Amino acid sequence: MTYKANDIKEIIAKILADKKDEGGVKSLYYVGCGGSWGALYSAKTFMERESADIKCALISSNEFVHATPKDFGKNSIICLSCHKGNTPETIAAAKLGKEMGAAVIILTWLEQSEIVQYGDYVICYEFDASPDHLAGDIDYSGEKTMCAVRVAVELLNQTAGYANYDKFYDGLGMMTTVIRNARKMVAKRSLAFAEEYKNDSVIYTMGSGAGYGAAYMESICIFMEMQWLDSSSIHTGEFFHGPFEITDTNRPFMIQLSEGSTRALDERALKFLKTYAKRIEVLDAKELGLSVIDASVVDYFNHSLFNNVYPIYNHDLAEARKHPLPTRRYMWKVAY
Repeated sequence: MTYKANDIKEIIAKILADKKDEGGVKSLYYVGCGGSWGALYSAKTFMERESADIKCALISSNEFVHATPKDFGKNSIICLSCHKGNTPETIAAAKLGKEMGAAVIILTWLEQSEIVQYGDYVICYEFDASPDHLAGDIDYSGEKTMCAVRVAVELLNQTAGYANYDKFYDGLGMMTTVIRNARKMVAKRSLAFAEEYKNDSVIYTMGSGAGYGAAYMESICIFMEMQWLDSSSIHTGEFFHGPFEITDTNRPFMIQLSEGSTRALDERALKFLKTYAKRIEVLDAKELGLSVIDASVVDYFNHSLFNNVYPIYNHDLAEARKHPLPTRRYMWKVAY
């Protein structure tokens, strides 16, 4: 049986009931690889900031298998993200979760795949499967990152309580409109970006807070994997502790300005870039409309906004470079 995003409240209630006589839920582990790891970053951040009682961590799948946390077991939930359900490392982590008595939640796009046999609850998220993800016709409240965050929100609310629960769901209901409008807003500047950067061999991404995972995904999944560019995702809070020394007038930066608690970090980094760099692409969540969401919860929506605006840039850059996004040298082609 598979579930949808709106079933998450019921799923968490069932897990808590099942675990009640075993001591309850004491830890929540998010596990995935690559873009699926990055997509879980907001959920991990939510639990770190909002939960005082339930331990939470985000761990890469293969590391989770080879260096399993000591407390992981029957009092744990493991929430794994695996887009097509065939990533060997994540399958191994799901199998381990099953063997150790944890409640296993799998976030995936496909209903039928190898990983689903290990899931107690398989949640199929919304995904724009159109070429280069340009259609933008999905309900973004049910996309992968928001499903992961909803697992955390429901777990907190059904255990300790979450004062901003209603405000979170109000914001969730706004996200499809916010993202669709933002994608339209960047259409022209995306074409200019592609023309400006089509001959570059390196692009750095920058971000912070709950939205940092989007900068990470853009760097490793798009610029490195799909465009074969040198790249790194730089946390704006870490920028002044080493990375800022690479800044010059020729080096390209793509920086996210989040809405919420870590915006000051992003603004500080941008101020420096505007002084010492010339080639800067700014994605400002406030400008893109995210400030309609209440300030108490807006942090947890930055990732979904940025990550679903990036496809407009990615398509235009790939077109300008004549390097289609599905192009690979090694992935799925050689033994690794």
